[in-house]
Amino acid sequence: MPAPFERLDPSRLPPVTGRPRLFTIPAGQSFVDTLADTLLDRAGADPLDLAATLILVPTRRAARSLREAFLRRSRGRAVLLPRLRPLGDADEEELTLAGREDTLDLPPAIEPLARKFLLARLVMGWWRARGEAADLGAAVAHAGELARLIDEMETEGADWAALDGVVPDALAGHWQATLDFLKIAARDYWPEIRDAHGAMDPASRRNQLLLLQAEQWRAAPPAHPVIVAGSTGSIPATAHLMSVVARLPRGAVILPGFDAAMSDDDWQKLDPGHPQWTMREVLERLRADRAEVGLWPGGGPVPAPGPRQALLAEALAPAVTTERWSATSRDLDLDAALAGVTRIDAADSPAEARAIALLMRGQLEQPGQTAMLVTPDRKLARRVAAELSRWSVEVDDSAGTALAASVPGAFLRLVLAMVAGGFAPLDLLACLKHPLAALGLPRGDMLRALRRLERRVLRGIRPAPGLASLRAIAREEEVPAGVLDLIDRLEDACAALARALAGGTGDLAGMVTAHITAAEQVAATDAAPGAEALWRGDAGEAAAGLVQDMLAAAATLGPVPARDYAGLFETLAGAVTVRPSHGLHPRLRILGPQEARLEAADLVILGGLNEGGWPAEPPADPWASRAMRRDLGLPPLEKRLGQAAHDFATLAAAPRVVLTRATKVDLSPTVPSRWLRRLEALVPRGLWQAGPAPGWALSLDPPEGAPWPEPAPRPPVEARPVTFSVSDIELLVRDPYALYAKRVLRLRPLDPIDAPPGAADRGNIIHDVLDSFLGGALRGPLPPDAVERLEAIGEAAFARYSDRPAVRSFWWPRFRAVARWFVAVEDQRRLMGIVTLAVETEGALSIVAGGREHRITARADRIDGRPDGYAVVIDYKTGTPPTKSQMQAGYRPQLPLEGAMIARGGFPAVAARPVGGIEVWQLKGGRPPGRIAAIADGDTDSLVEQALEGVARLLARYADRAQPYLATPNPKQAAYGDYDHLARVGEWGQGEGGA
Repeated sequence: MPAPFERLDPSRLPPVTGRPRLFTIPAGQSFVDTLADTLLDRAGADPLDLAATLILVPTRRAARSLREAFLRRSRGRAVLLPRLRPLGDADEEELTLAGREDTLDLPPAIEPLARKFLLARLVMGWWRARGEAADLGAAVAHAGELARLIDEMETEGADWAALDGVVPDALAGHWQATLDFLKIAARDYWPEIRDAHGAMDPASRRNQLLLLQAEQWRAAPPAHPVIVAGSTGSIPATAHLMSVVARLPRGAVILPGFDAAMSDDDWQKLDPGHPQWTMREVLERLRADRAEVGLWPGGGPVPAPGPRQALLAEALAPAVTTERWSATSRDLDLDAALAGVTRIDAADSPAEARAIALLMRGQLEQPGQTAMLVTPDRKLARRVAAELSRWSVEVDDSAGTALAASVPGAFLRLVLAMVAGGFAPLDLLACLKHPLAALGLPRGDMLRALRRLERRVLRGIRPAPGLASLRAIAREEEVPAGVLDLIDRLEDACAALARALAGGTGDLAGMVTAHITAAEQVAATDAAPGAEALWRGDAGEAAAGLVQDMLAAAATLGPVPARDYAGLFETLAGAVTVRPSHGLHPRLRILGPQEARLEAADLVILGGLNEGGWPAEPPADPWASRAMRRDLGLPPLEKRLGQAAHDFATLAAAPRVVLTRATKVDLSPTVPSRWLRRLEALVPRGLWQAGPAPGWALSLDPPEGAPWPEPAPRPPVEARPVTFSVSDIELLVRDPYALYAKRVLRLRPLDPIDAPPGAADRGNIIHDVLDSFLGGALRGPLPPDAVERLEAIGEAAFARYSDRPAVRSFWWPRFRAVARWFVAVEDQRRLMGIVTLAVETEGALSIVAGGREHRITARADRIDGRPDGYAVVIDYKTGTPPTKSQMQAGYRPQLPLEGAMIARGGFPAVAARPVGGIEVWQLKGGRPPGRIAAIADGDTDSLVEQALEGVARLLARYADRAQPYLATPNPKQAAYGDYDHLARVGEWGQGEGGA
């Protein structure tokens, strides 16, 4: 462990004295261009002095922007650039601390992932102690938030001892338990754990480096110029460094967007949500007065704000001063303030994105012109980037993409989900249809085999988990050898990962290694190893970095439950951001508000200006309530709203700015941002300029005209079917187009993938079982063990679905209830003299209509004979039965047609006899398990005759070439059909999903 060092506390350091050199670059001017111009002008006499200058900026992106500004303003001539260093990523090299021995005593910063894992162990232990579910992925996510709180405490110089001053009784029960955890874990255990690893928290180490640098310069002022540019000093250690730099002989601090024109009264009334709150706070930390801030570079008085800046300042004035708006609004030059301002209220997010993309694309038509979209809405940013891609314009989104959503990140997640899910059909297809998947084969060959596997094996009810089940089904289906080879390759690739995830707990490093091995083997092609494609590009490098970090930190986490590994990887991959290693476009940019600080462009577009989006509501803190934050000495969450307001006010002061929002997002109405509403209070609606972009957006993808009408195919008479099943007749009545697609075009719908057990499948099983049971005992009393015999037949039937676990788990208990009910009813019927004449018997009927002979076939579930000589048509239903009114109207003619076949001797197994009843037996297995619905009794003859006459008229109509096959001739009877998408019902229909 490194030797102990003396920690510097900014509150205990001697105050920095002397007059500070404070400057500002007003909002509305390009911060980086103005700074570059003045420094280049100064360097005209001594270029080496510019090279020796050290400029400290808030972020790496700001350093890159300033470097580009120097190159842009140098106009091609050779220039020795100053040294540019970011403040936020301070370390020994960047802040040149080589001269102090204190630096050598600083322990290294603890690795971020190792810290997450160590904190996650504390969180898991706390959850288990409270008897709560302990999921490792969730624990790591909470550990990340706890690490953020620890860093915030270090950043603000807050003391964990303040936890003792928090009154538990003033908190809700949840926060009382959280307070106890923080006292034990964050205050007591964590420092010991961290010190045992010989490390410091990153924020603490950064603070010490900044303070050491400040004290070094205070003791020995550097001979070269030092400038802190664009920082708001929100970190106390940074503010201390700025205070020292401001008082160096050759030092300067340049504040962004400082409002020198604000009255002293307003200055005192500022609240944390105001744009100038951060300025007031940094001046207090610098021990400086507002009057000491001068205009860069000379230090003279800051000029009066222009009309735009005056409007923004008044619109964003402290809430307690808004009563003066009725008077002050008359003093504003609104025409001049709104010159160069465009406002777009788009109908929805896609329309907003199209309008923004057109504005940015328009800038490319003007030589050298630049544009940037600034928005915290990443969905809007992605939409705009996608719209720009239609012109082959690729734009750098500074926010990047989550690794989990990138190509390699998604592939790693899909491989893991596939194996963890037991190779369930949807998981397997999602993984193997990913562009990286090849399994050592040419990509085309693998996809052809996968399509055969999908059609023959994976569609329908989910098979049992594991590849052995898929292999067994594939062999039963006699699939081509290439499909079996695909299964074998997949099994070989994922064997190690499947074993790692099958255990109870295991070593994280072993799981990660097995995961990566599986992913590389699945990604391999016949021409290249999988690693070559998997770890390629910016996203591949980020994925490789995450894997390396997980392997390095695995020991700190300890044994990992196998069931939690997938959630753990998902959490970690979602926390990694992938950013392009270089800008994709030199003139267009998409930035977040923080990244846009100090940036400039000829056209600035502020997008997503809806309440809750910009400004965003402060995120919920799982570890500290607002009251706890106050007692701990942490800044209020509203301070972030003030920083967001400062960003907006600075960006909105650009010479050309477009303010955009969508009136609806995801079909929900939105409320304009509070800043827009404040501007609306001062600016009459008619003064806003919308510009041509919304109209361009509408014409970008013009509608193709009115939707095409309902299809009305009229095939030749000889192509029309003359043989129908009774279910085909029902289909012809309800959805003629579906019959056309099925019988004329001969199209068959595919079974859904990973389908849940459906009523049709259950009905087939029950029909088969009852047919087998009654086939051996049509007449006479049932044996005493009839229920057991029926259940035994059911066992055999369900055994055929042993590879479909959902069938047995969902249906077997219901079948047993049906079996008991069925035997009881059957016994009672036989005592009444009712006999079963036939089960699952086939019949037919001929009808001459329209000059053509038509044959109608049926397969009756059951036909019983009553003692009076009449037959009863029985239909087993596991779903909704037909009603008598539907039969009378001709919509459900199946059972009446079966009755007609009986009366005419159409069933060879049953002698012709009159029909005395139609019954539907509902066999749902619920409460009650079954129910007999007598659809027709005394009027069965008339119902049968009505059905025959209606079917004859129907067939005669379709024997005419002029009769089309329409999709919904009877809208009241319309239901979802397998062929609705081919009929384009959603385009022209008036029902659900209709236009």
